Amino acid sequence: MKALALTAALVLAACSGPAPETRGDASMTSAGATETTTRPEKVVAEPTRDLSGRWIGVEGMVLDVTPAGEPGQFRLAMQWDLDHKGVFDARAVGDTIVFTRDGVREILRPTNGDATGLKYLAGKTDCLTVKTGEGYCRRGSTR
Repeated sequence: MKALALTAALVLAACSGPAPETRGDASMTSAGATETTTRPEKVVAEPTRDLSGRWIGVEGMVLDVTPAGEPGQFRLAMQWDLDHKGVFDARAVGDTIVFTRDGVREILRPTNGDATGLKYLAGKTDCLTVKTGEGYCRRGSTR
Protein backbone atom coordinates (compact mmCIF):
# COMPACT_ATOMS: atom_id res chain seq x y z
CA MET A 1 0.00 0.00 0.00
CA LYS A 2 2.85 2.41 0.87
CA ALA A 3 4.53 1.60 -2.44
CA LEU A 4 1.33 2.39 -4.33
CA ALA A 5 0.93 5.75 -2.54
CA LEU A 6 4.59 6.62 -3.15
CA THR A 7 4.29 5.70 -6.84
CA ALA A 8 1.14 7.83 -7.22
CA ALA A 9 2.87 10.79 -5.57
CA LEU A 10 5.89 10.46 -7.88
CA VAL A 11 3.68 10.23 -10.99
CA LEU A 12 1.74 13.33 -9.98
CA ALA A 13 4.95 15.24 -9.28
CA ALA A 14 6.43 14.24 -12.64
CA CYS A 15 3.30 15.28 -14.54
CA SER A 16 3.04 18.68 -12.95
CA GLY A 17 6.13 20.02 -14.78
CA PRO A 18 8.39 22.78 -13.53
CA ALA A 19 6.98 25.46 -11.34
CA PRO A 20 6.21 28.68 -13.23
CA GLU A 21 8.56 31.60 -12.69
CA THR A 22 7.27 34.06 -10.16
CA ARG A 23 8.25 37.63 -9.46
CA GLY A 24 8.21 39.47 -6.20
CA ASP A 25 5.05 41.35 -7.21
CA ALA A 26 2.70 38.31 -7.05
CA SER A 27 -0.07 38.18 -4.45
CA MET A 28 -2.41 35.43 -3.29
CA THR A 29 -6.13 35.77 -4.09
CA SER A 30 -8.93 34.58 -1.79
CA ALA A 31 -9.31 31.41 -3.88
CA GLY A 32 -5.64 30.54 -3.35
CA ALA A 33 -4.50 31.36 -6.89
CA THR A 34 -1.53 33.59 -7.51
CA GLU A 35 -2.27 36.89 -9.19
CA THR A 36 0.63 38.67 -10.88
CA THR A 37 0.63 42.30 -11.89
CA THR A 38 2.59 43.24 -14.98
CA ARG A 39 4.89 46.23 -14.91
CA PRO A 40 6.57 47.62 -18.03
CA GLU A 41 10.30 47.04 -18.07
CA LYS A 42 12.34 50.14 -17.37
CA VAL A 43 14.52 50.92 -20.41
CA VAL A 44 15.67 54.28 -19.16
CA ALA A 45 18.62 54.12 -16.81
CA GLU A 46 21.26 56.51 -15.72
CA PRO A 47 24.40 56.17 -17.80
CA THR A 48 27.28 54.54 -15.96
CA ARG A 49 29.11 57.88 -16.01
CA ASP A 50 28.08 61.52 -16.06
CA LEU A 51 27.59 62.67 -19.66
CA SER A 52 26.21 66.10 -18.81
CA GLY A 53 28.13 69.22 -19.76
CA ARG A 54 29.65 70.79 -22.87
CA TRP A 55 31.14 68.67 -25.65
CA ILE A 56 33.07 70.32 -28.50
CA GLY A 57 33.20 69.11 -32.11
CA VAL A 58 34.88 70.65 -35.16
CA GLU A 59 34.02 73.78 -37.18
CA GLY A 60 31.53 75.18 -34.67
CA MET A 61 29.93 71.85 -33.73
CA VAL A 62 28.93 71.82 -30.07
CA LEU A 63 26.76 69.66 -27.82
CA ASP A 64 25.39 70.64 -24.42
CA VAL A 65 23.92 67.75 -22.42
CA THR A 66 21.70 68.83 -19.52
CA PRO A 67 19.74 66.57 -17.12
CA ALA A 68 15.99 67.14 -17.58
CA GLY A 69 13.36 65.94 -15.13
CA GLU A 70 13.62 62.33 -14.05
CA PRO A 71 16.89 60.38 -13.89
CA GLY A 72 17.95 59.27 -17.35
CA GLN A 73 16.18 62.16 -19.11
CA PHE A 74 18.25 64.79 -20.92
CA ARG A 75 17.95 67.92 -23.02
CA LEU A 76 20.46 68.16 -25.87
CA ALA A 77 21.28 71.56 -27.35
CA MET A 78 23.44 70.96 -30.39
CA GLN A 79 24.95 72.51 -33.47
CA TRP A 80 25.78 69.47 -35.62
CA ASP A 81 27.06 71.28 -38.71
CA LEU A 82 27.51 74.83 -39.94
CA ASP A 83 23.85 75.22 -40.92
CA HIS A 84 21.90 73.11 -38.40
CA LYS A 85 21.23 73.45 -34.71
CA GLY A 86 18.43 72.43 -32.40
CA VAL A 87 17.29 71.30 -28.98
CA PHE A 88 16.14 67.71 -28.44
CA ASP A 89 14.67 65.66 -25.61
CA ALA A 90 16.70 62.50 -25.02
CA ARG A 91 16.87 59.51 -22.71
CA ALA A 92 19.61 57.26 -21.46
CA VAL A 93 19.58 53.64 -22.56
CA GLY A 94 22.45 51.80 -20.95
CA ASP A 95 25.55 53.91 -21.48
CA THR A 96 24.12 55.67 -24.56
CA ILE A 97 21.78 58.62 -25.04
CA VAL A 98 18.96 58.18 -27.56
CA PHE A 99 17.20 61.10 -29.28
CA THR A 100 15.21 61.86 -32.43
CA ARG A 101 16.49 64.53 -34.82
CA ASP A 102 14.63 65.38 -38.02
CA GLY A 103 12.55 62.21 -37.66
CA VAL A 104 15.62 59.96 -37.38
CA ARG A 105 16.45 58.04 -34.20
CA GLU A 106 20.04 58.89 -33.27
CA ILE A 107 22.30 57.44 -30.58
CA LEU A 108 25.14 59.21 -28.78
CA ARG A 109 27.75 56.61 -27.86
CA PRO A 110 30.73 57.11 -25.56
CA THR A 111 33.88 56.74 -27.70
CA ASN A 112 37.32 58.17 -28.16
CA GLY A 113 38.29 60.84 -30.69
CA ASP A 114 39.58 58.33 -33.22
CA ALA A 115 36.11 56.72 -33.40
CA THR A 116 34.52 60.04 -34.44
CA GLY A 117 36.33 59.94 -37.78
CA LEU A 118 37.31 63.59 -37.33
CA LYS A 119 41.00 64.43 -37.67
CA TYR A 120 40.81 67.33 -35.19
CA LEU A 121 39.43 65.00 -32.46
CA ALA A 122 41.94 62.18 -33.03
CA GLY A 123 43.80 61.32 -29.84
CA LYS A 124 41.05 62.60 -27.54
CA THR A 125 39.89 60.11 -24.92
CA ASP A 126 36.47 61.31 -23.68
CA CYS A 127 34.06 61.72 -26.59
CA LEU A 128 30.50 61.11 -27.76
CA THR A 129 29.86 59.98 -31.32
CA VAL A 130 26.56 60.07 -33.20
CA LYS A 131 28.00 58.70 -36.45
CA THR A 132 31.24 58.87 -38.39
CA GLY A 133 31.92 62.54 -39.01
CA GLU A 134 29.79 63.72 -36.10
CA GLY A 135 31.44 63.58 -32.73
CA TYR A 136 32.06 65.77 -29.71
CA CYS A 137 34.77 65.59 -27.04
CA ARG A 138 35.32 67.17 -23.65
CA ARG A 139 38.01 69.80 -23.50
CA GLY A 140 41.35 68.50 -22.32
CA SER A 141 40.52 64.83 -22.92
CA THR A 142 43.83 63.74 -24.44
CA ARG A 143 46.15 60.84 -23.83
